[in-house]
Amino acid sequence: MSKAVAEVMTADPYTISPQTAASEAARIMLERDVGSVPVVEDGHLLGIVTDRDLALRVVAAGRDPNTTKVEEIATADLHSAGPDDSLDEAFDRMSIWRIRRLPVVESDRLVGMLAQADVVHALKDKKAGRLVEEISRPGKPAFRMQEVGIS
Repeated sequence: MSKAVAEVMTADPYTISPQTAASEAARIMLERDVGSVPVVEDGHLLGIVTDRDLALRVVAAGRDPNTTKVEEIATADLHSAGPDDSLDEAFDRMSIWRIRRLPVVESDRLVGMLAQADVVHALKDKKAGRLVEEISRPGKPAFRMQEVGIS
């Protein structure tokens, strides 16, 4: 029987508001040694800003990191998991969509984050290695589970 997402996720992750400056988001990622920070308002998950968002949507675009707000650059159309979802279900979702960090949401409220490292540590088998391989593969997400060898 698969573990539940709640058993391996990071509970109560650090969050930022939509009005946080991109430079502040980068500083938080550096201080907390994380690659993403959820964007939350009144407990509701609005999006996520990643180190890649900062690099591509701020630095490469020539925007001022001190005046650019994370609401302008964060990814808003997110995939998520529920705390009671099985780790296998979350693994499948992360593999198919090539997601390294999966928000865990309950009743539209962020309750945790499930990272690729959490899944690899919890599964400790070939399936975990396949997750890393699939997420890291270049190109668009696999839209069919068969394409990534999941049945």
